Amino acid sequence: MTVTPHLFIPGPTNVPDKVRMAMNLPMEDMRSGEFPKLTLPVFEDLKKVFKMKDGRVFIFPSSGTGAWESAIENTLAPGDKVLMSRFGQFSLLWVDMAERLGLKVELCDEEWGTGVPLEKYADILAKDKNHEIKAVFATHNETATGVTSDIAGVRKALDAAKHPALLFVDSVSGAGSLDMRMGEWGVDCCVSGSQKGFMLPTGLGILAVSQKALDAQKQAGRMNRCFLAWEDHIKTNDLGYFPYTPATQLIRGLRTSLDLIFEEGLENIFARHTRLANGVRAAVDAWGLKLCAKDKKWHSDTVSAIYVPEGIDANNVLKTAYYRYNTSLGTGLNKLNGKVFRIGHLGALDEFMVGGVLFAVEMTLKDCGVNIKLGSGTGAAAE
Repeated sequence: MTVTPHLFIPGPTNVPDKVRMAMNLPMEDMRSGEFPKLTLPVFEDLKKVFKMKDGRVFIFPSSGTGAWESAIENTLAPGDKVLMSRFGQFSLLWVDMAERLGLKVELCDEEWGTGVPLEKYADILAKDKNHEIKAVFATHNETATGVTSDIAGVRKALDAAKHPALLFVDSVSGAGSLDMRMGEWGVDCCVSGSQKGFMLPTGLGILAVSQKALDAQKQAGRMNRCFLAWEDHIKTNDLGYFPYTPATQLIRGLRTSLDLIFEEGLENIFARHTRLANGVRAAVDAWGLKLCAKDKKWHSDTVSAIYVPEGIDANNVLKTAYYRYNTSLGTGLNKLNGKVFRIGHLGALDEFMVGGVLFAVEMTLKDCGVNIKLGSGTGAAAE
């Protein structure tokens, strides 16, 4: 029997029917006088998701990686010193990008399963009396390990040191599902993408930018840039257009996605993700397994990375779930390959869907030789 695949990877996430139908339309003229009626409200409504006090949001036809690169290229110069931390595959890739773009990285290399080291950041910033550090980078939600970091704590460290560095945040698997208070936390560039909390296919890099970052972009000596240049977007975005052909159908889908977000309410969305994530974590405990996240303070409400027992290959768990139970789970990345599988619990999902993936995981683990009691995890989650 052909049935809908059960997708529980941490992105791309499930796309609601209303969003899919909003994108199922003929191609349209992106230079018509009607197009700004779509785009201008989208720009303004995106700012509400990021809880911005000033600044603007850019939309690029890319994944979140394009938004990463745009944030760096528009605000920093080759040779600039930046403070970064590495504790998972995506924070690792951000460090790699910064180095390849010519930045001088002061790196805090942390254990995978932990997050942004606030004490280290505070100490480094306090000692940087000459303000050589031009930007501080923090991965809000490390998708590879299921770890969420304290962005408000990073802002406190900057403020305590009276440090003027820009604050860059990767919230690709956070924004739209986890609280992001750009204004309150003084975030200058927040990176996201369409394929996770925004419940769309991959294809839109979304970058929220503060006025402070916009001012930094105007300074001389910035990096060379073209496709991701803010100045080109500003000229056209203000009129409701783009400097090149935009992904019109994805923007139509984004309009509907934002409508769904506001209909439910951001605070309700955050509470739902916490409730469902707690259910997943209760199941993991009942199975006798452990999360990659080393402590409760690191627990992510959008993705759980789960260690398999010694002697079990997590890749076999992934294959069994996929081929026998039509269920996609997230793979272990980099040094975690073969050691963990990941359950993505973000975007458009409810209790029924979480119960379904836990049911599939229980049968999969049993098939793969893990000694668990069937019904233990699903029962704990339901409780």
